[in-house]
Amino acid sequence: MSFKRFRRILVRLLTVVVILATAGSIGLYGYRAVFGYHYDSSLSDEDLSAGIQADENITNIALFGLDTRPGDEKSHSDCMMIVTIDNTRGKIKLSSLMRDSLVEIDGVGEDKLNAAYFRGGPSLAIRTINENFGTDIEDYIAVNFEQVVEIVDALDGIEINVASEAELTELNRVIRDYGLEQGKEFSPVEKTGLQTLDGVQALCYGRIRKGNTGDDWSRVERQSVVLNAMFAKISSMDANGLLGIMNRLMPYVTTSLAPADIAPLIVGAVKNGVPAVEHVRFPLDGEWKYYGSSNEYIMYDVDVVADELHEYIYNDVTPGTAASAGSDGSTDSDDPDDHTTGTSSPVSDSHKTETVDPESLVEEGGRYDASTGDYYDSDGDRYYLDENGNRVYY
Repeated sequence: MSFKRFRRILVRLLTVVVILATAGSIGLYGYRAVFGYHYDSSLSDEDLSAGIQADENITNIALFGLDTRPGDEKSHSDCMMIVTIDNTRGKIKLSSLMRDSLVEIDGVGEDKLNAAYFRGGPSLAIRTINENFGTDIEDYIAVNFEQVVEIVDALDGIEINVASEAELTELNRVIRDYGLEQGKEFSPVEKTGLQTLDGVQALCYGRIRKGNTGDDWSRVERQSVVLNAMFAKISSMDANGLLGIMNRLMPYVTTSLAPADIAPLIVGAVKNGVPAVEHVRFPLDGEWKYYGSSNEYIMYDVDVVADELHEYIYNDVTPGTAASAGSDGSTDSDDPDDHTTGTSSPVSDSHKTETVDPESLVEEGGRYDASTGDYYDSDGDRYYLDENGNRVYY
């Protein structure tokens, strides 16, 4: 079982850079420790299609969690987020963009959002976000983690509420599979409820999405729970503890931000105290639907989501509230062709192809076994497609 599903949660730990200044004056040693990363100076502004900065007190940066495997020369961005440093309101806003979103990619056509990084690296990925969502991003941070468990264990575990028996069952299945991959046996979680999870348990909790636990959407929310638990632990640490965590994290970071760019961001973000951290997933519930012969895409009205994202980033309007979505909080339309009326249910059969090559239904990173008619997803888990094209896991 690969790390790629959970890497998106750890990319958010980069926001700890902003929190470091709350520990006081960390001195030259701390500065060098924090900025021990890989610097990418290759971005060209004209390639990014960035809009005019709408507010000089608000900075948007793309965060990419990469699925890089041994021998790979190119990566899909398994996690895509916009981190907004809002110095006016003293906030850090994390906006998750779903990787399977069907968007227009310059020079490619319609494809999944995460394909932009694979086809053109951070430059095309940023351009794709800017062009589809009207943002003004000019810089990025990319992370490829190989020490997920060690980082969580360095925090002596984190407090997580395992909310249901379904979560508990799926969590222990993932822990068991992870152990088989590693050739070791790891401790299962014994009960539901609030408890301290160790590195392996937290890693696996942030990855569960099957067994009636809510699919990709609930997984993103669980990753937010893990983020908040990490933030609570980190914000209570002293300067030495913070520097220790950053020393382990930053060597895995590649960014277009030079140290001279990062220092003002830190100063601005903490000038009024520790910034609040918020997380929103775009599109919102009720605004999207599955699309494609095997429901491999997430389709929605990109213009609607762009407007919501803009209001959230620049005007601090929480998406889905009456102020952003009308008096009833709904963005549904009476237009039968309006993509915003979709829900988490699979797209109707009218959108499916009657006869398809089974190989064409394989998820990115997965495979099809012609001898059995079964599929394997990118985690290596086996499933078949029912008569409606929905996945049924064994």
